[in-house]
Amino acid sequence: MMLRKILLVCGLLSSLLYVSIDLLAAIRYGDYHRFASQAISELMARGAPTERLVDPLFLLYGVLVMAFAAGVWMSSDRSRVHLTAGLLFAYAALGFLGPTLFEMNMRGTGDSRADLLHIVLTSLLGLLALAAVWVGASTWQRSFRLYSLATLLVLVVFAVLTALASRGLSTGRPTPWLGIAERIEIGAFLLWVMVLADSLLRAQQTMGRRVRLRPA
Repeated sequence: MMLRKILLVCGLLSSLLYVSIDLLAAIRYGDYHRFASQAISELMARGAPTERLVDPLFLLYGVLVMAFAAGVWMSSDRSRVHLTAGLLFAYAALGFLGPTLFEMNMRGTGDSRADLLHIVLTSLLGLLALAAVWVGASTWQRSFRLYSLATLLVLVVFAVLTALASRGLSTGRPTPWLGIAERIEIGAFLLWVMVLADSLLRAQQTMGRRVRLRPA
């Protein structure tokens, strides 16, 4: 019971860490304060001032999500819960490639083919996040289902807007509103993870109270 609680708390910590990485960049990366036009992936780009700082933090984020996925798996014997956990685990595992093998180049520099690989990786991560929310929407209670469906709508709309706005990354052209669209998309998923973690923690606490109140 305690182990599952710790693993679920990792879901809350993972989202808070991700937001903290983005905010920290505003301090360490002189040009990165323009959140409206810059992608989060530019933090880990080859040669970026923040590359060495944020790469380990993004890896830690992946570890926390994997731990959270294990907590979700342990929360129920239902196959859909296990599928949600599996998708979250795959999302985290694939995400390790972002700050290691498939880093993008700094804007307007390097080989555009490397940027293409990073874009493909990012697209796969987005699809895994969508799948996790979709399966999760049909797994828990009605209120969480409705919230998940609303999250899905936000993810799809802003994923399209992010893709349209990011076309100038490899050429160095301006990308107005790219940062806003991407942060809304990612933020919606991070918030969904936190809501799911909180819901499962509350359910575990309620179950624990019921066990303690049972007559001997």
